[in-house]
Amino acid sequence: MTRDQVTQGAAATGELTAVQQEREELPDTPLTPAQAFDALYTFCAPALVRQTYLLTGRRELARESVERAFQLAWQRWPEVAVDRDPAGWVRIMAYEYALSPWHRLRPRHRDPDPPAADPSDRALMAVLLKLPPRQRRTLLLYDGVGLDLPETAAETEASTPATAYRLMNARAAIAARLPDLIDPSDLHERLALLASTQRLRAAQPPAVRTGSERRARFWTRAAIAFTVALIGTTALTLRTAPTHYEPPVPPGAEVHGVPPRVGQGALSEAEVELREKLRESTVSGPERLVPVGR
Repeated sequence: MTRDQVTQGAAATGELTAVQQEREELPDTPLTPAQAFDALYTFCAPALVRQTYLLTGRRELARESVERAFQLAWQRWPEVAVDRDPAGWVRIMAYEYALSPWHRLRPRHRDPDPPAADPSDRALMAVLLKLPPRQRRTLLLYDGVGLDLPETAAETEASTPATAYRLMNARAAIAARLPDLIDPSDLHERLALLASTQRLRAAQPPAVRTGSERRARFWTRAAIAFTVALIGTTALTLRTAPTHYEPPVPPGAEVHGVPPRVGQGALSEAEVELREKLRESTVSGPERLVPVGR
């Protein structure tokens, strides 16, 4: 990643002046991946946290969204470093995470943040949060960040006419509640002022890189553990599964017409004599096999 890409990314988030000052101090040498990431994060994260706060109205969610976006950027840094607009790449990830409907199920994000102290700020934030998420995102990108209509349409994955329609509806909703913001330039200034009055701070770049690496290791180990468990389950199934078809045993049926079993009674005299004779006879030898002549 070059210094020009860092400059372009910071300009998209409203930090161009600071980047130009820092650019004069940087030596004319290639940046390492960590240095390039830290430079992008330092100049883009503060403004991106303020933008995400306007998008969600929650300070903690705004910081979390930006950190997750930069963690994902560090995991895919070879791809992000050569991107045409690295700051735009991170901004898309942050906005997508911030607007995820799954946050409604999290207890820490169910209750809204305390309202701003200024009545005008409270009114503007209330109007913004009542807008549909797509209109709010379009308004923030166009009137807040300063993207043109085709860029806003591309970032929101919508056609240019649909993006223009969303923008007009969002402006009309704000003008209906706040007539003094009917001018787009006034709306841009009020959005910037509302974001700057909030005490929003981003984490340090090394902490974000460390968290990204820790998260990557966790998911790698989880994937390995799941794969091992799946292989073990498959092997156990193959070991214990039957190798041929065994038809089920039919249920028993009652049989009629069979005479009842009768117990053996006492032996007669002839049967007793025969039993004694058999007991006294030879039990081995040829006499057992050769018939006795009559």
